[in-house]
Amino acid sequence: MKDGFVRVAAMTPALRVADVDYNVDACADAVRAAKAQVVVLPELAITSYTCEDLFLQEVLLDAAEKGVARLAEETAGVDALVLVGVPVRVAAKLYNCAAVLCHGELLGLVPKRNIPMYGEFYEGRRFCCGPTSVSMVRFAGCDEVPFGTEQLFECDTMPGLVVAAEICEDLWVPNPPSTDAVRAGATLVCNLSASNELVGKADYRRNLVASTSARLMCAYAYASAGWGESTQDVVYGGHCLVAENGRMLREADPLNDIELIRVGEGHAAAGAAAVVDFGLLAAERRRMSTFSVEADASGYAISSFDLDVCEVSLDDRFVDPHPFVPADPSRRAERCESIFAIQAHGLAKRLAHTHSRRAVIGVSGGLDSTLALLVCARAFDLLGLDRSGILAITMPGFGTTDRTHGNATAMSRALGCELREVNIAAAVRQHFLDIGHDESDHSVTYENAQARERTQILMDVANREGGLVVGTGDLSELALGWATYNADHMSMYGVNAGVPKTLVRHLVHYVADEAHAKGDEGLATVLLDVLDTPVSPELLPATEGGKISQKTEDLVGPYELHDFFLYQVLRCGFAPKKVYRLALAAFDGRYAGGADADGACVGTYDAETIMKWLKKFYWRFFSQQFKRSCLPDGPKVGSVAVSPRGDLRMPSDAAVALWQAQLETL
Repeated sequence: MKDGFVRVAAMTPALRVADVDYNVDACADAVRAAKAQVVVLPELAITSYTCEDLFLQEVLLDAAEKGVARLAEETAGVDALVLVGVPVRVAAKLYNCAAVLCHGELLGLVPKRNIPMYGEFYEGRRFCCGPTSVSMVRFAGCDEVPFGTEQLFECDTMPGLVVAAEICEDLWVPNPPSTDAVRAGATLVCNLSASNELVGKADYRRNLVASTSARLMCAYAYASAGWGESTQDVVYGGHCLVAENGRMLREADPLNDIELIRVGEGHAAAGAAAVVDFGLLAAERRRMSTFSVEADASGYAISSFDLDVCEVSLDDRFVDPHPFVPADPSRRAERCESIFAIQAHGLAKRLAHTHSRRAVIGVSGGLDSTLALLVCARAFDLLGLDRSGILAITMPGFGTTDRTHGNATAMSRALGCELREVNIAAAVRQHFLDIGHDESDHSVTYENAQARERTQILMDVANREGGLVVGTGDLSELALGWATYNADHMSMYGVNAGVPKTLVRHLVHYVADEAHAKGDEGLATVLLDVLDTPVSPELLPATEGGKISQKTEDLVGPYELHDFFLYQVLRCGFAPKKVYRLALAAFDGRYAGGADADGACVGTYDAETIMKWLKKFYWRFFSQQFKRSCLPDGPKVGSVAVSPRGDLRMPSDAAVALWQAQLETL
């Protein structure tokens, strides 16, 4: 359970109606087969759900009580919290309960609150609504067992794991018990269910579980009755689901793809198991100011349990190498279109507000300026302005290559923009003379003088034309401080400020595909060549063959890695050790050198390389905050942003020592 990872399983054993001994053995085998720290079994699994009026027979109820005691003994050696459904008698009344077991101990009995009496359900004939307040009862050989719905089960060895239980119909009502349980501190809600299959019901159930986990910022494990239940009037499909904050991690689909696996002598089960990140849930709750938790648990009875601290394998958990890029290929175009719309509307509003009919942008033939120019074209279309009002300025310098210069020119013309060229070599050489810098000294002064000259040109031309300078820097560059202060760092509106580098590529490719579909082969061709060009500031002289000599990722590191780090650090708030572990899973594991779930190519980086650039990321992220503290306005497009007026309120002189110290221990 290191780093907040816990394996949670929802298991549906094949049962026999009213055959308690058989069912106890099947449940025990399913628990052992799950190999999880938390195992949820279906509603009334000790007896089976479909016993009907047999629940009124003392023989069955006595057997069920003994069955829970025997299941506790059978699973005592399994390092897991187990929740199983059982009928319970209290004060001459009958309750539909979840029995919570751990290491042979019965920790509590959580009764069902909402008893359905509609359609095919007739539970009120036998079961009573469970009380909220907790009292002590005798059950399964234990003199004092907590009984009541307001119970939580907290893991001492991992305080972030707090379990609550609700039963089937409890989830379907307007105000589920899980809402109060989560406000009292629960992070995992387990639902023991017997939900029969009807046309369309599985989709509704799936959406209900996913949306509940999102609304409550929790993990939700749902185990429904299945094979072996009576099919006298309905069929139970064994729908099992594990969700985390709106994301369905694993599912056993009812009736269609459930495969009963042998889990013991003569027993079988189906289910869904997934690794849940409780550290991520805690980070989400801290971040969301409107999510409230009652510090005193609002009167809930809390039972503690211990589990071994172990390193849960991430083999069954998808660690996205490209968290900023849509994982579903069918949604990629939709996502790209949405981002373009946000960027273009942001710029259009600023142009309209400033009464600017001209946009001035420096085009280099690189990815970022390409995306910014495309956004300008979309904004002008929104405002009904002629694209000739976009002034694209190419400013060749000491490192400009024919390839990038040619692409900048071709793209500007293809979009119908006005193109101007201002060679900066003479002006920069004059500046070197003025400040006494030797041109043969290719230091940071040599590079930054060119960058600042270009920004001065853009600003002055914008003043002369009554226009607005559109910035090109992207989110990844801003996070790393990879921008010359008061040069490409500055503009009058930065349209790419919320777009990470890995997503910039997809956006440009999206426009290329759109252009190809419309028959605009000229624009499509140049955009594809831009995508194929190495990322470079082109501030150092080209090679003798006229090729780019300065590649950004050789200097600052692969953007694929840095975007991954950026997401885990800012969006999730993870510590360096967890970021490193996740990076190993994403780039030195199952996807390395192949493709992710999106089909995108994933780089291969060994542990040493990942650590090298992770250290670089933290150092630059802290040391370069002063650049982010005075960023121009620009639109936020995703859940991660670094605007000093919005998502990132960070002091420019914060120390990185704590983060570096943890990195050194890995």
